[in-house]
Amino acid sequence: MPSSPAPDGAAPPIAVTCGEPAGIGLEVVASAHPLAPDVPFFAIGNPDHFAGHGVPIRVIADPGEVGPDALCVLPHDIPGPATPGRPDPRHASGVIDVIARAVDLTRRGVAGAVCTAPINKKALTDGADFAHPGHTEYLAALAGDADVVMMLACDALRVVPATIHIPLDRVADALTPALLDRTLRITHRGLRRDFGIERPRIAVAGLNPHAGEGGTMGRQERDWIAPLIERLAPELGCFGPLPADTMFHPAARAGFDAAVCMYHDQALIPIKTIDFAGGVNVTLGLPFIRTSPDHGTAFDIAGTGRADPTSMVAALRLARDMAARRG
Repeated sequence: MPSSPAPDGAAPPIAVTCGEPAGIGLEVVASAHPLAPDVPFFAIGNPDHFAGHGVPIRVIADPGEVGPDALCVLPHDIPGPATPGRPDPRHASGVIDVIARAVDLTRRGVAGAVCTAPINKKALTDGADFAHPGHTEYLAALAGDADVVMMLACDALRVVPATIHIPLDRVADALTPALLDRTLRITHRGLRRDFGIERPRIAVAGLNPHAGEGGTMGRQERDWIAPLIERLAPELGCFGPLPADTMFHPAARAGFDAAVCMYHDQALIPIKTIDFAGGVNVTLGLPFIRTSPDHGTAFDIAGTGRADPTSMVAALRLARDMAARRG
């Protein structure tokens, strides 16, 4: 039966991907069902993989059948059992296809947003032709090579790294005026559209210690970062560059809605320190909403009952709220 959009006035449920079946994704999705009764959602994957995690499972044929009585699963063919901690190459193609299916359902209005359980790139490349660095890049490709940035968000802080998964000794070369300009613009649009902030305040971290301290600890801030921020400030509400070691204490955080940082750890260390369990990964710049828990597949604890669903619950609630704002 073909899936159809939600009736007028009804918010479509969130589409949750199964993620890597050998990781903790199945467990945190199942655990989220009783913890987030305020968020209608359905999982996509092999129903047998979701069984055995302490919640009732109900197989559905259409997202319109989602109800609160059980974890609703839209079946997708992923052959083989899900053995915790032991990736199976037979799963790879199905895991990739589930992501594409969730995106399609969301773009057609059948689902309100995509919430992705963690994947493991090695498991996907071992079992399928997966040429993307990760989830974000694959989602951008599904959206026609959309220009995207990664945001990590919790109640107390939102951060966006301008450069992400590259070695530290390559950051200074990769960080260009064009990249920072693009990152600031996508962040500004996302804060307005998805977080409902009419006039965002974006703090920008410096690259070097003490934001270069007038050129004595690095020249990038003086030569081009500060002039770029000054030029964009009237349009984007950005300010800085600020010394990264003094911009994340509570009084400083009260002065901005998001922080754009220059590299991965500069952004992720503060948010993981403030809210390690409750952070959410958000992809800004897509034509659809995508959130994800801020953790990986955790093969070492899969199947032990130790996985914490807090981040998955937060990701579901943020996806629901973002969808309502776009609605």
